[in-house]
Amino acid sequence: MTVIDAIEKDTQAYLLLSLIAVSGELPASQIPRLVGSVSYGEKLFTSLRDKKLIRTFYKDKLRGHRLTAKAKELLLAEEKERFAFFLTGNTDTNIVRSEVPRRLRLHRVAEATVTMRNAGVSIFRDEKPDVFYPEGTILSEPLTIEKAAFYNSREIKELGDEVVKVRGARTVGILLTARDLYVTYNTADALMKWEYKSEMRTKALVKQVLCYQRLPNQYHAENVKGLVLGESMEMAYQLLTSTGGTRRSYFVLDGNYDSFLFLTNDHAGEVLLRLLCDSEKHDELHQMLMGGLYPPHTAMLIENDAVDEQGNPVLFAYFCDMPRITRFSAALNLQGKTGTLICFDFQKEVLQRFCGTQIQIQTIDLNKFERRFFP
Repeated sequence: MTVIDAIEKDTQAYLLLSLIAVSGELPASQIPRLVGSVSYGEKLFTSLRDKKLIRTFYKDKLRGHRLTAKAKELLLAEEKERFAFFLTGNTDTNIVRSEVPRRLRLHRVAEATVTMRNAGVSIFRDEKPDVFYPEGTILSEPLTIEKAAFYNSREIKELGDEVVKVRGARTVGILLTARDLYVTYNTADALMKWEYKSEMRTKALVKQVLCYQRLPNQYHAENVKGLVLGESMEMAYQLLTSTGGTRRSYFVLDGNYDSFLFLTNDHAGEVLLRLLCDSEKHDELHQMLMGGLYPPHTAMLIENDAVDEQGNPVLFAYFCDMPRITRFSAALNLQGKTGTLICFDFQKEVLQRFCGTQIQIQTIDLNKFERRFFP
């Protein structure tokens, strides 16, 4: 019996090894998010370390966990289709460099991958369609996305020469849902660098490859949206108010995406991500919120999802769509009107601080919502 035989596939130990495999280096802080608690995470790490399957790499104040050669060999023997792309050849996930920028990049992709996995999004290659296949590949059947899937930046590079055009872009991957596709970023706990032209080229590439060539029956240009993940709602406030810094080299809402969502890299964000990927439950929540409200006023110069009894605009902001919130707040200020913004309870303080007193905030209790929609 091999070590992997002793670690069954449906265990937390196997999951941890799998996440390190697709990440290259998993930040130590992410283990409790995967296994549910700090104490169990430490116990699990110790067990795998003692079996010589993982090791810790600490340098420049960055601590991460990597697979040993023994672990790679065992995972490849067990599920080659799932892991060969990440654990063979001269790739960043197989031969992890020690430079800080490279490791930070791996950490941000890994953190986003954990968030996706915890929200029920498909992250493993054998669980999702091969969307970013190299040019010239002959498909056995048409592509379609039935279940939400996340493709990290390493997988996107399979496109080949096309990816060279978007060098310098900060995306960590692309989330595909049945309805929309989200170019995904992870700002973590600090404002990320932002180069407008690179991000515009990324958006153009996504439209060309996915909307016009490979999934034209499922996605159109208006389905391409942005998604930023961050450590907390405080990062949402920094993103909403950022001017890009003195050299405009940091993130700024520059009109790149008409819809640019912000979700947190924690349980609350995972719940909202699960909602984002489930069109039926999203529609159900929308209908619930419409109770007592009137349909949106399309002729109103203020963006709105509904109007209240007094005819004031109401915006559903539970996905923290930053451009929409900004436009809503600015229009109300310009016209001297009041409106209502509906969000989750953990989002209220930051959105109230950003929008000011002319907007009334109504909240959804996250715990009650989760019990009802995702029991």
